[in-house]
Amino acid sequence: MKKYILDLKVTAATMAHERYVLLRLTDPSQPLPPMLPGQFVEVRIDGSPSTFLRRPISICFVDRQQNELWLLVACVGDGTRWLATLNRGDRLNCVLPLGNGFTMPQRLADNAIPEQCSTTSSLPGHSIPSVLLIGGGVGVAPLLYLGYVLRQNGVEPTFLLGARTSRDLLLPDEFRRYGRVLVTTEDGSEGEKGFVTNHSVLQSKFDTIYTCGPTQMMKAVARYAREHNIYCEASLENLMACGLGACLCCVEKTRSGNLCVCKDGPVFNIEDLLWE
Repeated sequence: MKKYILDLKVTAATMAHERYVLLRLTDPSQPLPPMLPGQFVEVRIDGSPSTFLRRPISICFVDRQQNELWLLVACVGDGTRWLATLNRGDRLNCVLPLGNGFTMPQRLADNAIPEQCSTTSSLPGHSIPSVLLIGGGVGVAPLLYLGYVLRQNGVEPTFLLGARTSRDLLLPDEFRRYGRVLVTTEDGSEGEKGFVTNHSVLQSKFDTIYTCGPTQMMKAVARYAREHNIYCEASLENLMACGLGACLCCVEKTRSGNLCVCKDGPVFNIEDLLWE
């Protein structure tokens, strides 16, 4: 896909949590370019003297009616904390879209518009697939747009969101707009107590699982998928500086050799990953 460098205008900046800000960005002069669920952007940090490199942020949502791009940002360092200070009307320089998105099941890819599809999976048949989206922490971000695209194509996804406490759940009401939302919290303050891989919904059969979040969580999801012969893709969150595969700081060992997560991912079939 063609890449763009755009100065996007902030239409809203709201705190989704004390440590997370949801930025809504637009291009006042033209429609936003095509973007796939699972891709990301590299944003330039102009207000932090200690931040020299762009920061990779997952595409959380694309609202075509409002011509808005949503970015859910975890405020963990000087650069991302600066992003939380942006106000309506400010400008943010972005390189987008970057990376490869989630693979759509065959039934969807046959009917979806080009922007909504990456390549197709090897799922057999053309029945409507049963899809589970598992996210933890800020890793839930790319699953919102994915869930929207699935819903637009006739599939109601099941979201399984994990957090430490009920206060740490991110954008639950937005997810409920596009599918069934289930929750696990470590302290049991909402949903089922424990980790996502302990949730009772996993006793049901799913055709496809997509996951994003902490690496140990995704590895546990991958083990479950392998054990139950379920097609599964994971969106990796390796450190990425350039977003183009030049700096080699995001390399992941795979069955195809060492690959750059920013260029060859961030979404991978779990069978290609050398995870135990």
